[in-house]
Amino acid sequence: MKQIKPVIIIVALLITLTFTLPSLLVLPFSGEKPVGKLNEVQAPAPQQSTSTKESTTEVAVLRSATNNIEKLPIEEYVIGVVASEMPVEFEPEALKAQALTARTYITSHLINPNNGNLPEGVDVSDTVNHQVFKNQAELKKSWGKNYEKNYKKIERAVKETQNKILTYKEKPITASFFSASNGYTENAEDYWENQVPYLKSVKSPWDSKESPEFESQMTLSTKEFEQKLGVKIGKGTDVGTILARTPGKKVAEIEINGKKFTGREIREKLELRSTDFSWIHKGDSIIITTKGYGHGIGMSQYGANGMAKEGKDYQEIVNHYYKDVKISDIEPFFDQKLASTQ
Repeated sequence: MKQIKPVIIIVALLITLTFTLPSLLVLPFSGEKPVGKLNEVQAPAPQQSTSTKESTTEVAVLRSATNNIEKLPIEEYVIGVVASEMPVEFEPEALKAQALTARTYITSHLINPNNGNLPEGVDVSDTVNHQVFKNQAELKKSWGKNYEKNYKKIERAVKETQNKILTYKEKPITASFFSASNGYTENAEDYWENQVPYLKSVKSPWDSKESPEFESQMTLSTKEFEQKLGVKIGKGTDVGTILARTPGKKVAEIEINGKKFTGREIREKLELRSTDFSWIHKGDSIIITTKGYGHGIGMSQYGANGMAKEGKDYQEIVNHYYKDVKISDIEPFFDQKLASTQ
């Protein structure tokens, strides 16, 4: 009979212990109820931040009254523009839409500067040549005892759209706006001649109810009318013929005593409020009626307020007036600008 080798014995013992030890550990407590358990501290789920870091970009504004340069953070600049360009009584969602247009404008201007006759180191003026802007001291003077309430309202609208701009194909748009339409906005090419894919004529039925200046009249003497247009109308009843209208129902082309004008030419020469105009010759005067106020391209401010009163939010407002645009973060555009200058 062969002797069993010690190695085999050791292996066998190890296998036996593997199966018996768990039973030895459990069996003594198998008849008892558990009185406790091993707990584990659960790490809190990461919370998604709803706030964004305010942009550190600054805007240098030429103050037209003093000819001084005022530098301020972009979000503070946007507050001053919204407060100056849109009535503070407007609905919060309309103010937010205006904040987007103001921030989009200045972003586009800063990354693609076109300063014209501005002094070196200036980004924009505080006039309609760029965007109307008032600082806190000027707003306090304008609003008086309502300053704190009004400022907080504008500030909140800007804060709730902080660092957001309007883009089309990954670029900031030309976020044009105006006071009130005649019921329709204009295609960009029907006023500016150049086509812009996101600036298309849309219906804006709210303006007639919202704007106190939806329809207005002005009177010119026949002589002044003739001088400004370089025409002669005499004493007859024929004071011109509208030859064509735009998709926005405004005057595209008009002929006066054999001389043709675009609607924009008439508006600018006679300083009319819009290109939706008509007139009558009465005695020695021309009485001109206009509908709407402004060039008519982009967002109607009174239309935006009308939409807000119907419960539309600022996203719906801007997507109505600017076709196929996106609301995007501002920072990547300044990051790209910084990288290109290094």
